[in-house]
Amino acid sequence: MRVDIIVKRYAEAYVDVIRTTIGVEACVGEMKGLKWLLRENPEFERFLKAPEVPFSEKYRVIDKTLGGHYSEDLRNFLKYLISRERIDRIIEIADYIRLTYSHADSAEVLLRTTFPLDLEVIEKIKKMLEAKIGQKVNLHLELDPDLLGGVQVTIGNKVMDGSVRHKLDALKEELLKAQVGA
Repeated sequence: MRVDIIVKRYAEAYVDVIRTTIGVEACVGEMKGLKWLLRENPEFERFLKAPEVPFSEKYRVIDKTLGGHYSEDLRNFLKYLISRERIDRIIEIADYIRLTYSHADSAEVLLRTTFPLDLEVIEKIKKMLEAKIGQKVNLHLELDPDLLGGVQVTIGNKVMDGSVRHKLDALKEELLKAQVGA
């Protein structure tokens, strides 16, 4: 999943705030519920995004409709997004938080290879990644013949590319630079 930098910044800032109040697990639950609410009630989502509705009216409705079901932190976050004219990104922010934090202290990792790996090799790679990033890893495997060989690891937005395809592309770029400089 390629994440927009704005979505990531708002989501990460919100999670940093709620770590000390409602906690990450409760935050993930609220984001799941909020996403469901917005999908089931598109008129509510349209209301929040409507430029002709004053902020104060949106704030009042948020407190009235979400007050008994969602934390003050989430309600304040929605108000902040409205004030910054970023409420249109709330679904993406909710998805980012859900995907990034739903396994609490574990990271979702995609390991792409051109051929199936032995179970012991997969376990070694998993342990190496856990040591490198300092948290448990939920490893997902994907076969990709376009890599030509080697492996590619994706953790969130970070890609560690040890594939033959990547090395050939890098070599091609170096050769092109050398030709231009000659």
